[in-house]
Amino acid sequence: MIIKDANLADIPVIQDLAYKIWPVAYRDILSKEQLQYMLGNIYSNRSLQSQISQEHHFFLIAFDDNSPIAFASYSNVSQTKEENRFKLHKLYVLPGYQGKGIGKSIIQYIFEKITSSVNTTLVLNVNRFNNAVEFYKRIGFRVIKEEDIDIGNGFFMNDFVMEKKNEI
Repeated sequence: MIIKDANLADIPVIQDLAYKIWPVAYRDILSKEQLQYMLGNIYSNRSLQSQISQEHHFFLIAFDDNSPIAFASYSNVSQTKEENRFKLHKLYVLPGYQGKGIGKSIIQYIFEKITSSVNTTLVLNVNRFNNAVEFYKRIGFRVIKEEDIDIGNGFFMNDFVMEKKNEI
């Protein structure tokens, strides 16, 4: 597996992966209407261009040979210079590659990129009913709170906020 930084030219690859992964990942959690609403908002050309163009917001794509199999994004959310806090916004692996250490390798890669002190923290939101909660717990994340986020159109994200300090 090779992990590469993504840029604006990679938007079609990210969209293709999202549209293959999300229906499987969220079929038992979200209604079809909410799934389409979220995909349309989060993975539109305009939205991805904005996300990728933000300073301190990074996208990654993982490849098996030359085939894209996963993507992730994270950003620096530190409030002060003394803080070293990052947020994992996205981590998605094609269903056929799940359970093979791809997600863990991507998290390790991100920690290698962001760890500059012993106080590095990576936080994330994950749907409370998503099987990924157990994956994150296995690799050292802990639930720090729950939150319900109004995303419009009468839809909510019902999430755990999880964090992991330092390296994996």
